[in-house]
Amino acid sequence: MTDDSLLLLEETKEGMINAVAHLERELVKIRAGKASPAVFDGIKIDFYGTMTPLAQVGNINIPDAKTIVIQPWDRSVLGAVEKAIMAANLGFNPVNNGEIIRISIPPLTEERRKDMVKKVKSEGESAKIAVRNVRRNVLEKAKKLTKEGVPEDEVKNLEKEVQTITDKHIENIDKILVEKEKDIMTV
Repeated sequence: MTDDSLLLLEETKEGMINAVAHLERELVKIRAGKASPAVFDGIKIDFYGTMTPLAQVGNINIPDAKTIVIQPWDRSVLGAVEKAIMAANLGFNPVNNGEIIRISIPPLTEERRKDMVKKVKSEGESAKIAVRNVRRNVLEKAKKLTKEGVPEDEVKNLEKEVQTITDKHIENIDKILVEKEKDIMTV
């Protein structure tokens, strides 16, 4: 294989690995009835005039499977943290005792579980689309190689290899989705 073909294969692998990694980061944010600090990853609060991620203004602890405790380093932001959690509409009811914010994770209803599974499937479809877009872009570049004088056999082999890599990543995404769906639907 030429250096161009090897670079395209490397680009394919890297792009598809990034798509799967993004899916995994997004799925961590979808709670499955267990306490996890990752559900707060998208929440930012006004911290002295700067929008700051919640994880950077205090400690987020999980004392047990159904409780999250947030302890800001500066108690004056407790109200802002509480408001941000309420505004995020995560289905939590934070309790502010003046020093910490305690959140009890309510059990998921069957309807909420089904909604979460739909969201998981939507995230999975987005990841599959990202993988297919990487494949499409690489195949377009491979066709240009033919015009640049690279033998057709080599381009065909490159296309087969790219398809193999694509199939492997789509299969990996499906496994991740099945595992997350099972996690959500387990009562």
